[in-house]
Amino acid sequence: MVLKISVFLVLLLRRAVAVELEVTRELNSLLYSVESVYLGIVREVAIYAVVNNVTSAVKLQRLFYNKYRREYQGLNSNLIIQAIRQASEVAKSFMERRRKGLVDKLYPEVKAVSIRFVETAWNYEQFVKSIAPVRIAISPISTGKRGKSGRFEVWLRPHKRFWLYWWRVLNGEAELASTLVVKRKANKWYAVFIFELKPREEESKSIISYDINENTISLCKIDIKTTVDKVADWNRQHLTPELYSIRTDFGKLAKRYERVRNAIIERLKPHFTLPNGKYVNITNTREYRKRVKRLREGDRKIGRVRHVASELTKSPSIVITEELGENPQESMINEIKRSETRPRLQDISCIGIQK
Repeated sequence: MVLKISVFLVLLLRRAVAVELEVTRELNSLLYSVESVYLGIVREVAIYAVVNNVTSAVKLQRLFYNKYRREYQGLNSNLIIQAIRQASEVAKSFMERRRKGLVDKLYPEVKAVSIRFVETAWNYEQFVKSIAPVRIAISPISTGKRGKSGRFEVWLRPHKRFWLYWWRVLNGEAELASTLVVKRKANKWYAVFIFELKPREEESKSIISYDINENTISLCKIDIKTTVDKVADWNRQHLTPELYSIRTDFGKLAKRYERVRNAIIERLKPHFTLPNGKYVNITNTREYRKRVKRLREGDRKIGRVRHVASELTKSPSIVITEELGENPQESMINEIKRSETRPRLQDISCIGIQK
């Protein structure tokens, strides 16, 4: 009897690649004017959405599309729609951050925008069919000197990273998204192409189980082919698993940020003293939250979780994990008597690593 184990590893990835544009003076001034109008639409609609609590892109488009269509008759109608949708995203993000106490302003401040061209606003079909595309045609205006479509041809300055992903498109390993993003940075215009990488399907070559500790993650790896081939001969040396560990230092990271947070609390205490000599709960104050959000504690934890996930999935494997439940840290600290160890275990991203 031959035992065959096949498990597929699926990775859904999107990559954005910016390519500089060679624009003429005429197109440069046109893009500046279009960007100014686009930015004005995003600002106005975003403020209206926040004030009136209307974040639906469909409702905002129903309210503002006809107004801006009459006001900017020369602007491509697709750009008006994309500006309204971008304003909806800005409003949603601002209201979410305000709910968490991360902003202290009444309205969102939009300082820069990226102009989005949908499939019909640039030569997407012609671009995808080309073997080596070196120029694009965009339509920032509806009518103009160059024809009814108002389409302008722009030369690209492709680089190594662009050709890398374009080679994947030609091989069928990736697809080019239909939306083109044009943005300005340091008085230069860039076209941002979004590549959607197709899932990679590979047969599993090993079985991995892991155990999460305070500062390390212990791994046990067994090669599938070697084990299945040698188990009939009962040769135990081939059944010995590979044992190693990944250092995460979750506990040390938690101790470090605990000291920093305590120092911030001590500095703020004199400013929040009550008449009876006691102190206000400093952690609920705006000044404390403003200082803590600059520590980037969450970003560092996410970075270490992603490092662990990358190590676990470098080769196609069957990953075995226990059923952790909704709050595994609670069961971990029940048998621990040291009070200083409990908060460190609470900071371990067990669910994040499992996901």
